[in-house]
Amino acid sequence: MFTGGVLRSTFAPMQNEQVKPNFEFIALMASLMSIVALAIDALLPAIAEIGISINSLDPTDNQLLIVMIFLGLGFGQLFFGPLSDSQGRKPVVYIGFVIFALASILCVLAPSLEWMVVGRILQGIGLSAPRTISISIIRDTYTGDYMARIMSFVTAFFILVPVVAPAIGKAIMETMGWEAIFYMQLFFALVVGIWFWKRQVETLKPEYTVPFSISVFVKGTKEIFKYRETVACTMVSGLITGAFLVYLSSAQHVFEDQYHLKDSFPYIFAGLAISIGLSTFLNGTLVVRFGMRKLALYALVLFTAVALVYALLFFGKPNPSLPILLLFLSSLFFCLGFVWGNMRSITMQPIGHIAGIGAAITGFISTILSIPISLYVGSFVQDSVWPLFVGLGTCGFLSVVLFLLFRTKPVQVRRTII
Repeated sequence: MFTGGVLRSTFAPMQNEQVKPNFEFIALMASLMSIVALAIDALLPAIAEIGISINSLDPTDNQLLIVMIFLGLGFGQLFFGPLSDSQGRKPVVYIGFVIFALASILCVLAPSLEWMVVGRILQGIGLSAPRTISISIIRDTYTGDYMARIMSFVTAFFILVPVVAPAIGKAIMETMGWEAIFYMQLFFALVVGIWFWKRQVETLKPEYTVPFSISVFVKGTKEIFKYRETVACTMVSGLITGAFLVYLSSAQHVFEDQYHLKDSFPYIFAGLAISIGLSTFLNGTLVVRFGMRKLALYALVLFTAVALVYALLFFGKPNPSLPILLLFLSSLFFCLGFVWGNMRSITMQPIGHIAGIGAAITGFISTILSIPISLYVGSFVQDSVWPLFVGLGTCGFLSVVLFLLFRTKPVQVRRTII
């Protein structure tokens, strides 16, 4: 059965919204999440080189090396989330690290794009464990706007990795070859894994375990769909993530091929990532005062407006100058810092009694929704960046509509048995 109780963490107290989170707890949770960012962003400067090595010269096809890791993330968390409710949070993280290690070796040895894509999907499956379980551990410990605050601080810490990852990846590739990027990822995963093993206790107590079975998954899914705002915010997360994935998968092509800025690309990418980190940090300081729903709504509206203004201004025109493009992109990404953490917190708030499977199912839905969006819109980003903004604006508009239609008043977390 599922039961309400909130579980103890090494660095945070029992569910107590009045106690500030410990820095080490935030850093560890962010590190668990950041391996995903490292696996994605450190590879961006090397996509063209990898394409040459595996005889894949179409930039659109090579976008699969970025997008398909999200397919693994989506399906992996669907399995690891319920498993963590049965076996505990920590063992599942260890399993994920082992799968990630084996998948990384496959990527290094891949002779073709198809094998490399298989390796990237398996990397995503492995990384879905620490990514999903970190959210469950946070939800085990905090709730409400304070959970949103912690998620914001974790995300802000996590943003440091996308800031430096492309530059690190480029430096490693130029000195040791693109294969060394995967070995660097493995080393980072090993360090975080040891840290997690040494410093984080199990947050799922034996009396709260749920036997792993299909019936548990079915009942958990039915429980989630009782909360219309949870479902709506899950879809919003998918739409916004899908729009961002278009940028993420096409950024190397846009800046290196369309703007001819191969050497500057890692620094441009880092600058744009900083705008997300800044807004995420601000969200962490403002969310308790203004509420996560209000901040998320305002950010979604502004995000949509910025994207649609660009689409209208540059319809039928060539790419603008680099400063103008960066102005629009940084404005959009600034909004994202107020969207992601808050949406995740709103989604998880009423389903804390099934935190493991709840994080898994909602994460799966949002991730799987984002992939076709990114593949479809990304296929148009060939000679111009304009389709990117059309996709961003469309996803933003749909997100605002969904959020307004299904927004509810804050709910009290309850104990439930199913």
